[in-house]
Amino acid sequence: MYPFSTMNPQDFENLLSVYLDAAFFPRLRELDFRQEGWRLEHENNQDSNSPIIFKGVVFNEMKGALTSPEQLFGIHLQNKLMPSHTYSHNSGGEPLNIPDLTWQQLREFHATHYHPSNARFYSYGNLPMERNLELIDKLVLQKFDKIEPKTEVPNETRWNEPREFHVHCAPDPMAADPEKQTTVSVNYLLGTITDQYESFLMSFISSLLVHGPPAPFYKSLITANIGSDYSPYTGYNGSTKDASFSIGLQGIKTEDLDKVKQLIEQTFDEVIQTGFESERIEAILHMIELSQKHQTTMFGLGIISSLMSSWNHDADPVTCLQVNKHVNQFKQSLKDNPQFLQEKVRQYFKENSHKMVLVMTPKEDFKKETEDAEQQKLSEMVARLSTQDKEKVFQTGLALAEEQNKEEDLSSLPTLRVSDISPQLVRTHFDLTNIGGVQVQCCQQPTNGITYFRGLSSMKTLPDELLPYVPLFCGVITRLGAGDMSFQELAQREELKTGGLGMGTHLVQYHSDVMSYEQGVTLSSSSLDRNLPEMFSLWTEIFNRPTMNDNDRLSTLVRMSASDLAMSLANSGHAYAMKGASSSLTPVARLKQLMGGMTQVTFMKGIAECEDMMETMTKLKQVASHLLNKENMRCAINSSPEFMSSALSELESFLETLPGQAGNNESMFVKQACGFVPSQERNHYELPFPVNYMSRGIQAVPYTHPDFPTLRILARLMSAKFLHREIREKGGAYGSGASMGTDGVFKFYSYRDPNSVNTLESFSHSVEWAIKGDYTQQDIDEAKLSIFSAVDGPVAPSDKAMTFFLSGISDDMRQQQREGLFAANKQSLIDVAQRYLTPNAQVTAEAFLGPENTMSQDKAGGWKIHKEAM
Repeated sequence: MYPFSTMNPQDFENLLSVYLDAAFFPRLRELDFRQEGWRLEHENNQDSNSPIIFKGVVFNEMKGALTSPEQLFGIHLQNKLMPSHTYSHNSGGEPLNIPDLTWQQLREFHATHYHPSNARFYSYGNLPMERNLELIDKLVLQKFDKIEPKTEVPNETRWNEPREFHVHCAPDPMAADPEKQTTVSVNYLLGTITDQYESFLMSFISSLLVHGPPAPFYKSLITANIGSDYSPYTGYNGSTKDASFSIGLQGIKTEDLDKVKQLIEQTFDEVIQTGFESERIEAILHMIELSQKHQTTMFGLGIISSLMSSWNHDADPVTCLQVNKHVNQFKQSLKDNPQFLQEKVRQYFKENSHKMVLVMTPKEDFKKETEDAEQQKLSEMVARLSTQDKEKVFQTGLALAEEQNKEEDLSSLPTLRVSDISPQLVRTHFDLTNIGGVQVQCCQQPTNGITYFRGLSSMKTLPDELLPYVPLFCGVITRLGAGDMSFQELAQREELKTGGLGMGTHLVQYHSDVMSYEQGVTLSSSSLDRNLPEMFSLWTEIFNRPTMNDNDRLSTLVRMSASDLAMSLANSGHAYAMKGASSSLTPVARLKQLMGGMTQVTFMKGIAECEDMMETMTKLKQVASHLLNKENMRCAINSSPEFMSSALSELESFLETLPGQAGNNESMFVKQACGFVPSQERNHYELPFPVNYMSRGIQAVPYTHPDFPTLRILARLMSAKFLHREIREKGGAYGSGASMGTDGVFKFYSYRDPNSVNTLESFSHSVEWAIKGDYTQQDIDEAKLSIFSAVDGPVAPSDKAMTFFLSGISDDMRQQQREGLFAANKQSLIDVAQRYLTPNAQVTAEAFLGPENTMSQDKAGGWKIHKEAM
């Protein structure tokens, strides 16, 4: 699927023409294949005596992707549950098999699969459908004859008896308990997704079985404290022609495998015997109603994502969207037969012989065996090369390097002009009022019968030693129970009456000073207007009577949180690297590292290793005493004009119940950093990945500084015109770029990168390139247009005016920023590059995640290697 979106009609037609051309008429040159796919090339492409190695963007990407145990497990699950055809293969490509693909095979695949006869076209929005169809016909359809692509996916052949498979992965260095690294899941192949009502039922029953603490499997598996969390991909999967359901645990001891399998069977038996509580069914129906009313900026993309799988298999896309029809049919089925759900559970799971148990255990030599297999493959391929072949490898490498150094001619691409962009910001009206000493922001919006509540409680009184506990506090406080409700009962009421109760850390730099910031926790929830009193009632119980004495429940949540953090490293390594590189440069960046970077990952690993949660619970109680009050609090309500007064009345009743004495009528609770001095640091977080995640941070300016918009354009310009070419196209990393964020740090990064030293050099060379000014006005305009597409993107009614509420950035400040974006020119870009990005101009720091590295081991380099994760 190749989606794009824009709010500008001309831009839509421009993008449509580009996307259609790229999808149906790509050049697909052999050098493109070698760059993006794979190639044999000398390690130093200028030296024919250097070793020949594998290179290629997708090759390196898939090596990085398969370092994630979660992703590896998911690939094995699909391959082995559906072994007969398409789904038996890794769609991203097995790294060892990627070098078997030839350029000609790729071209042949494109000719049959990327053909209008095998395509679906979808648009959503208020542009005339006739014009869209006219363009698609003119640009594509008229240029092809109909073919039979023969891409139909057959149904999987059903098994007569269950099967079991055992696979391996690398040990997880972040596992809290090295003895509990086994994952097991029981998987069932279900019906075809082209049966829309049956698909709805399977998804509904999956939610009943596994979603949240009231679910039967949560009670039997999660609260048993056997493992750290559900196994990856637990629940219903409707992305393949034959749907599937998975249930299991990760983070268990190998000797507990049979126990988990028995618990799964027992849970199905109990559900078939007793059924589901009516309140549980109503809660899932309520969630469906909310999801239909909730408006997001990704609504159109959400629709196509929901129907694409079944539409690709020739289901009626209109039927896919008739959710209310399916809901009514379900209610009638349940009314006609009270045993309806139990019978479906028996059919899908107890009487289903297409059942697979998948077990994954760590293997100490897994990483070495993978590397050895790659090296053997490489050695065999190189050994088959004749002298002439090797010369061709060398010459092809030189030809690719020459091609990569060429400036692309983009004059044929249609584009907007900067002059097409409105100079004026679209402003959002909101009102500020005071309720009982608490500042409240009111924003009237067409919210479709839903009211959205946000709160912010400052951490200004919280002692520094409690700061690392705040993310854990936010993650558990709404999941421990409150008042007379157990955690299961609270979760049930939450699903039945709200769109969820959330709490998260809040760390923002003050918009006008890099040494000032606001720290706090955010509250967020929503409900149908009719349920607003019940939503605030739940918050009242959490603030006044949180259950903070259940150490077993806390232990469960700690393990789940630590497991999620460890699993996130392979997919979000660049984000952790950027936080590490920024942490010594500004106060707010230091806090983000403490509460959301590698420091937090290691901290949570340490807590998860503790058998007794008493000390941790004591710390969380101390955090609660500082945060669960209204002394340093502000709130925001987004609701419809006709319901706003009722919403404010309910908010007032809620605030009256809270402890503490309100009296701060501030828009932000700004804190000035004391004693913070930016410093140059170099940190290597050593992890057993086959690729690196690199970052460099440079101290810069706050949001309202006149240079901020120019630095923002410069970051986008460097990303598109230099870093992409040097780090992705030449270096083989899957991603790279630069950004100027609101934390006062200009950051460089790379993602799933086979290089380290070369990448840091590319960061430096990009600055030299920027100062040299070797780019055109069109390049600058493209960078500006890219930024305007982000700042002018649609904002959902629920999120209107949230920029001011969360960061204090007003529309006047945003308008000033906008004018700065328009005013930036080549000379101003060169000027900020010289003043901020040159060596020694500002304090610079670096960090990366990746395997053992000779660069960081060189003591003269000043690197600090963090091996505690190992």
